[in-house]
Amino acid sequence: MAIILFDDNAHQTLLPLTYTRPVANLRIGILTIAEKWAKHLQANYSFHTQAYLQGKFPLHLSTHNWFINGSVCPDEHLLEAIDKLPTGEALYSNSNLLAVKLTESDARSFSPDQKFDREHQYEPAIMSIRYPEDIFKKNDIELRRDFALLTKGRSSTTLSASNTIIGDDFFAEDDAVAECSTFNTRNGPIYLGKNSEVWEGTHIRGGLALCNDSQIKMGAKIYGATTIGPKCRVGGEINNAVLWGHSSKGHEGYLGNAVLGEWCNMGADSNNSNLKNNYTEVKLWDYSTRHFRKTGLQFCGLIMADHAKCGINTMFNTGTVVGVSANVFGAGYPHNYIPDFSWGGANHMELYRLNKVFETIERVYARRNMQLHETEKQLLQEVFNLTQPYRRF
Repeated sequence: MAIILFDDNAHQTLLPLTYTRPVANLRIGILTIAEKWAKHLQANYSFHTQAYLQGKFPLHLSTHNWFINGSVCPDEHLLEAIDKLPTGEALYSNSNLLAVKLTESDARSFSPDQKFDREHQYEPAIMSIRYPEDIFKKNDIELRRDFALLTKGRSSTTLSASNTIIGDDFFAEDDAVAECSTFNTRNGPIYLGKNSEVWEGTHIRGGLALCNDSQIKMGAKIYGATTIGPKCRVGGEINNAVLWGHSSKGHEGYLGNAVLGEWCNMGADSNNSNLKNNYTEVKLWDYSTRHFRKTGLQFCGLIMADHAKCGINTMFNTGTVVGVSANVFGAGYPHNYIPDFSWGGANHMELYRLNKVFETIERVYARRNMQLHETEKQLLQEVFNLTQPYRRF
């Protein structure tokens, strides 16, 4: 059996986060959506996504293929409904395709928009990620689910006696290290991944997921529900934020009600606002409509796509969207939509040329003993082309 996580129109409404990945590669809770399905079904996964992404995220078919909507997180009832689904028949939530089982020959011509001979309606509510703000908004629910999934029947490693742990929903994987810090799990579970570190004087109020090989620096203040993805380093004050992985917010400054992609960096003392001064509803830039969209939220901070960075003391307005490989710096508040491959700030913005982008990424990767391969260069070239209409300097 092969699991294939497919993109539907959520790939458009989740931009810019999905310019560089399939929807199911997004992280919410502790795991990515794809990792959740693989863990539940104990099977390998691949992606049915945009053509330019398939080089980095290839599709693998087998004799029996389960196509599952990549924007949907698994739960017990949905897993049972998909398991009972006959081959060739489809499961829907209203008009959205949730899952279909296909033979290898039928799988080769699969499209999320195609019609199937028999279609079944799934009535229970589903956990679906359709917009960028859904990631931090629904992170508490998924963090609790993932915590239960990953820790069931297992015992936490023992941390140093210098720490204070309040409540019972605490779990540390092997080689996790913490000293002289407080962990309050009364409002949500706290999970420390393998080789993670919590430095002295940190105060954490769950829920929190600190994924493998990540670090929280001295004196940090973290509030739930927050996820720090693999190989990140964070400090300062963080509230209800999700960092995908390989990203840094290593200094003082506030990050709240926010999502950061991969390979992002926030300069020292940078802050985002998550509440407007007049307490009104926050709007976010929507790539699919090319207009600002009402979120229905009073608290909504920063959405930052892969490879984006900001200089020291950057001030982000409430509801700011920063595109792929944007580099933001300078005095004042930049606009609350910063196009992909932009260079500058509030007073001036210009094109961040692709050769310069590659040079920066190569230096960033080298610090982690990684290389920028041709496949990823081609992917970023395509994103550069796709986002050209949004850059009006």
